Amino acid sequence: MAELVMAAATPHNPLLWRAMREPVPDDLIAVEANFRRIREAVAESEVDVLIVLGTDHVRQFFSDNSPAFIVGKAASYHGTYENEVRTFGMEYAELQGHPELATQITGREVLPEAIDFSVSHEWRLDHSFVLPLQYVRPELDLPIVPIHANSILPPLPTAARFAALGHHLRTAVESWDSDARVGLLTSGHMATDVGGPRTFNGSPDPAFDAEAVEWMRTGDLDGAIAGCRFDRIMAAGNVTYQYVNIVAALAAMQGRPAELAEATTSRFASSPFFLWRAAA
Repeated sequence: MAELVMAAATPHNPLLWRAMREPVPDDLIAVEANFRRIREAVAESEVDVLIVLGTDHVRQFFSDNSPAFIVGKAASYHGTYENEVRTFGMEYAELQGHPELATQITGREVLPEAIDFSVSHEWRLDHSFVLPLQYVRPELDLPIVPIHANSILPPLPTAARFAALGHHLRTAVESWDSDARVGLLTSGHMATDVGGPRTFNGSPDPAFDAEAVEWMRTGDLDGAIAGCRFDRIMAAGNVTYQYVNIVAALAAMQGRPAELAEATTSRFASSPFFLWRAAA
């Protein structure tokens, strides 16, 4: 059977793509080092296919058509969007899909009992998917199954449902009749505000960042679910809800403490870096 060999979380701030150029600025050296550490973990884990959990930023899925969780079943994907190339200097990407694993995740005949999915056979990926891949797998040679989690357009799924997603991903992988080694790559934010006086002024809520790191460092899944209430997260910043993607990773790794758990500071809001690997 297939095996979930690792999970990781990174930031997907598109401004990093423009700012992290050689020589790397002093305040981004730690960010670059953590991207490299996760890149090395993907290589060392000999991953065959990546499940990439991100949040489309109202580009593919709008308020008139915004399911909570969408699994990509396409054979290939194109990324990113013109404005992200123009504004942030990002690069276009062509990515191979993995319809067989996508079908394994969504169910072949009926949806899994734990969580409801929508599916998409035509999907253009934005920076929340492309940017983490460009940093941790710059060859872009691994097939992917993208999963969009709605963390932007209320009503939002609760943290408990993100945990159910993580549990389901592990079950789906482990019941897959394949010898594939599967990795889970998530991305999101620590406390982050976009627009207004709290933008580009460091973390708007260091207390939330510290608590959010501790949940992952100690493997406190119940604490993470209880702490990720809508009102608490929105008080930490208007795009902080994308942190909840990382709760799914913690659940997928069965609530084990992360070997890397850090809110890395820089000129931007703090960046999430979390890493789990399968027990030897």
